[in-house]
Amino acid sequence: MTDQAVDILAFGAHPDDVELGCGGTLLVHQGKGKKTAIVDLTYGELGTRGTVELRKEEAASAATILGVTARENLGFSDGFFANDKEHQLEVVKMIRKYRPSIVLVNALHDRHPDHGRAATLVTEASFLAGLEKVETELMKEAQQAFRPRALYHYMQFIERVPDITVDISDCYEKKMEAVLAHRSQFYDPNSKESKTLISSKGFLQMIEARALASGMQIGVKYGEGFIASRSLGTNNLFGLI
Repeated sequence: MTDQAVDILAFGAHPDDVELGCGGTLLVHQGKGKKTAIVDLTYGELGTRGTVELRKEEAASAATILGVTARENLGFSDGFFANDKEHQLEVVKMIRKYRPSIVLVNALHDRHPDHGRAATLVTEASFLAGLEKVETELMKEAQQAFRPRALYHYMQFIERVPDITVDISDCYEKKMEAVLAHRSQFYDPNSKESKTLISSKGFLQMIEARALASGMQIGVKYGEGFIASRSLGTNNLFGLI
């Protein structure tokens, strides 16, 4: 089943992780004619603000803004999903369904334990997806083995020195539009819900400051940084400038 194939498949532990970490990168590559999709692992049901139904609506709105080919949610248990065979096989199914050249996923180590757990889960599943003897079915049809060519971890709460920075200057405003589609989670002076770290005005200011700082490192206005899961190489140094 190759009709659903995309170039980039972005995973997030929670419904707003992708928008915050790599929304600009998805937009940049769509502008280059690449297909993108998102798979959320949980509905973020343990989050202090919002409800599952509201967060579903917000994720759908953000997906429309980002222009992704598809967005799915695996419905894992927020805060309690595990990196075990059961969960790995569900991620394998998504990788084999969408057959991406590139996978983007959460930071390996971060403030929220779900982020690091999701990163390890998706990294291991990306390898397992390429093993013929790992058998999976989707819609009662056997899936073919497939392994992405590359996997990169986007930045989250803890800042790190990136291996790669993507110029998102032309897409930054639209990225933030997608972020703010998750309106229950972020700064709203009229909200009656309990305050959280990410609902503070300072959190959104930090997101912009980081994008500005990342951009400055490569001589552009806004950037998004990534950590590579393997050594990087090129046969054209001019492709890096």
